[in-house]
Amino acid sequence: MISGSTPATSVGRRWWLWAPVAGYMALIFVLSGMASPPIPARTSDKTLHLVGYGGLGVVALRATAGGALSGVTGGSAAAAWAIATLYGLTDEYHQSYVPERTADPADALADGVGAASTIGLVWAFGIIARRGRTSRAAQRDR
Repeated sequence: MISGSTPATSVGRRWWLWAPVAGYMALIFVLSGMASPPIPARTSDKTLHLVGYGGLGVVALRATAGGALSGVTGGSAAAAWAIATLYGLTDEYHQSYVPERTADPADALADGVGAASTIGLVWAFGIIARRGRTSRAAQRDR
């Protein structure tokens, strides 16, 4: 529980953190359940997986990091990647039951790579932002 919070605000905070993850997963589930999902012209299937699961990686990282860029750690990044990648695997399994769709291991790989890429970028941005704040604070204290 968050220090100084009541159980009700703790539940509300968890909802605020995890609802986007659940919503994003629901959207992926709906699109995966379509025999012919809407795909922009001249867009590769792998590109869609990279971008789509990159987005899931970011919302999962937001949740695992407690909603703060300063909360991004190796553990929160690994947890977010695991969530996105495991969901990608279940999505491929789901597609194996959809008419005109198949499960593709290359799609699952693209899901994991997309999630890892965006999580890594957000983590790097957080490190750079923290260093900048530390440097500015040190200059101010001189």
